[in-house]
Amino acid sequence: MKRIAISICMFLSALLVSSQVNTDRVMMIGKNALYFEDYVLAIQYFNQVIGAKPYLADPYYFRAMSKFMLDDFKGAEEDANLCIERNPYYTAAYQLRGAARQNQEKFELAAADYQRSLEFFPEDRLTLVNMGIVNVELKHYDVAEKFFEVLLRRFPDYVPGYLTRGQMNLERKDTLKALADYDKAIEIDPYTAQSFSARGLLQFQLKDYNKALADLDEAIRLDPYFTGNYINRGLVKYNLNDLRGAMADYDRVIEMDENNLIARFNRGLLRAQVADNNRAIKDFDKVIELEPDNTMAYINRAMLHAEIGDNANAIEDLNLVLNEHPDFFTGYYMRAEMKRQLNDLQGAERDFLAARNEEAKAKKRATTDAEDGRKKVAESKDTREETDKDIDKFNLLVVADKEASQKNQSKYQRESRGRVQDLNTKVALEPKFVLTYYDKGFEVSRPVYFSESMERANDLLNLNWKLKAVNNEAALNELQVQTHFRSIDNFSRLLVQQPNDARLYFGRH
Repeated sequence: MKRIAISICMFLSALLVSSQVNTDRVMMIGKNALYFEDYVLAIQYFNQVIGAKPYLADPYYFRAMSKFMLDDFKGAEEDANLCIERNPYYTAAYQLRGAARQNQEKFELAAADYQRSLEFFPEDRLTLVNMGIVNVELKHYDVAEKFFEVLLRRFPDYVPGYLTRGQMNLERKDTLKALADYDKAIEIDPYTAQSFSARGLLQFQLKDYNKALADLDEAIRLDPYFTGNYINRGLVKYNLNDLRGAMADYDRVIEMDENNLIARFNRGLLRAQVADNNRAIKDFDKVIELEPDNTMAYINRAMLHAEIGDNANAIEDLNLVLNEHPDFFTGYYMRAEMKRQLNDLQGAERDFLAARNEEAKAKKRATTDAEDGRKKVAESKDTREETDKDIDKFNLLVVADKEASQKNQSKYQRESRGRVQDLNTKVALEPKFVLTYYDKGFEVSRPVYFSESMERANDLLNLNWKLKAVNNEAALNELQVQTHFRSIDNFSRLLVQQPNDARLYFGRH
């Protein structure tokens, strides 16, 4: 008996050890999937570990990291919370939660997490950089400066520190200090494309186009796959009157990414300048296909339609623009001229008067703002950033935003790997819904389309077959067809006896 008891204990011990080893193995596989950027698969493995051992902190941390890489910042923050609940000394979890909060613009909370992390490791480079960035976002520039001083005093060769401080100096409108930081970053490491890219963009803004061109050339040589550098180099070449070179840069971007909005928009403007109107229209067609609410693309396409004498389509585009921007007086002037050419003199007169009225309002607002000191005269600029949606800048070339960064390229062809949120996925419409007794069913689980009124109708009709609202109606086989016709015959006989029973008509139908 004792021998049996010992055997049972040994068997249970073996099961426990096996369970521990299996959990460790699943955790290791999840980490490997995370390393190879297979974030969706990694989450599935960490879910298994959490299901088996919900008291462990590690799987919550690594699942939070996977969600962070998928831009699920809220989910990453929640998992980091669960990790910290289980281990309040998990420093990396504070850093990750701070980053997740920072991406949700919870800057005060992010700063608190980074501060907590610095209590454990006061000289951690990444945390010091993030503390600087968070304080820049909060406009606490003096506090941010102190963190950058600590960082660069402790790590004088840390290139990201100089680049980030340079960006802060640009925020403070101190271009000299920003340029000095970028120069230092390049001096330390002349093989980082981002440094040349940042300095080239600054040189472009300072209108030193030759230096900007040299920096962007070098950035592209070091990293030929980052489209933002081609876009900005195209702007530089445009300002150097090298239209052919600018066009070649936009062509290159579109070869790499046919759906690049900035390149399409800018190439459309350049083609319009050289009177290549039909191909310019095609570029703006693509922009509007990708971004149907891009009113700047509509107004440029309207002008091009007018250039080729297609005033009807031009007016249609301007209608969309003016519905969105009813105070855009330039659009009314344009539409008035187009209507005049179509002999719609009354419509032209209405638009002309509307334009005069809106223009007078705009001048009055500008005068009032100037008197109140609320609005300074803006510097003349030949470009705008992608996030700048001022309709009055509709004909300006677009510069790649400073925050634009490369999207990670997946190492695999499977579409479930990598940053799935960056995939361009085709959305197909579902088939139309119909009332029927027959549906195909699904090979995989699908949502159930429930209708309360349909349930009440089935209860009221009390038919042998249940009426359904489906979008996967089945084609009947021979046996089902025969059964269906027999049912029709049965209802027909019943209707002879009860001709006023609506349910029988419905059943026969």
